[in-house]
Amino acid sequence: MIAEPLDLAVVGAGPCGIAVGIAARQLGLRCLLFDKGAVTQAMIEHPTYTTYFSGPEKLEIGGVPFTTAGDKPTRREALRYYRKVVAFFGIAVCQYEEVIELHGRHPEFLVRTQTLHGEAREYRARNVVIATGYYHTPRRLEVPGGELPKVQHYFKEPFFYFDQDVVVVGGGNSAADAALTCWREGARVTLVHLFDELDRGVKPWIRPDIDNRIAEGAIPALWRHRVAEVRSREVVVEDLGTGKQRTLSNDWVLAMTGYVPDTPFVSGLGVRVDFITGIPAHDPGTMQTNVPGIYVAGVVAAGFDANKIFIENGKLHGPLIASAVA
Repeated sequence: MIAEPLDLAVVGAGPCGIAVGIAARQLGLRCLLFDKGAVTQAMIEHPTYTTYFSGPEKLEIGGVPFTTAGDKPTRREALRYYRKVVAFFGIAVCQYEEVIELHGRHPEFLVRTQTLHGEAREYRARNVVIATGYYHTPRRLEVPGGELPKVQHYFKEPFFYFDQDVVVVGGGNSAADAALTCWREGARVTLVHLFDELDRGVKPWIRPDIDNRIAEGAIPALWRHRVAEVRSREVVVEDLGTGKQRTLSNDWVLAMTGYVPDTPFVSGLGVRVDFITGIPAHDPGTMQTNVPGIYVAGVVAAGFDANKIFIENGKLHGPLIASAVA
């Protein structure tokens, strides 16, 4: 255990967690970031060839310019940028060190962690920031067979699925991108979506492409359908209008069904979480929750509506928190 308490212990080392670290350093606060993965682990798990919708100026943090080759930053450019920012400001990050327990109350919390190698560590902190995001908690298929290894909640690259029967579940940007790229690399793709059209949030440079592939029948789309059961070599889908079921040959299910905030972790700290919205009780001016000394930053503050907070507005939480603590 370290002798002197931290001013801030930040759980999560994504862009919004890093923004807290920068603001804390600028105000002379003693701050340490923890992440069970690497810096910006969620971005690492994004598809290899991702191009982000936001321009680089919106993804900048700490006033450090984000220069990109094109109008939109790629995943590789973003990964490099945030690591350069961490190094530039000298932000202390404990990578591959998971926070497993948090005890105590303001002004002294006990933070227990475990490293990748199984080493147990303890830290004391006057304040704690929850900046865990939501990418590590996918919205799972709660159906028979939904736990089979063939059901994937993260899409990295299409090359695994050449000459395979693939069901892509969902109608958002991730589903459209996965369906298109798998089809282009030789997969037989069927799109299954609960609603009668794709979501409006599909990127404008992807929308015409997926619409045309569906229209010409290259990627069949089963609108207002759900996956009812997953079997080793098949998937059973159900028409939500008629209740009629049909069986499809299947090798893989790409469940691009989105992600949910880790509300059990937050509520386990005594933070009130709205049952309907999933939003933790907090003061938007300071980001402090109803539990003194515990703050939220980034998309975790948005509850179930992850489209409310992105990097461009989540990064603003850092200065609010650091100022409140200082």
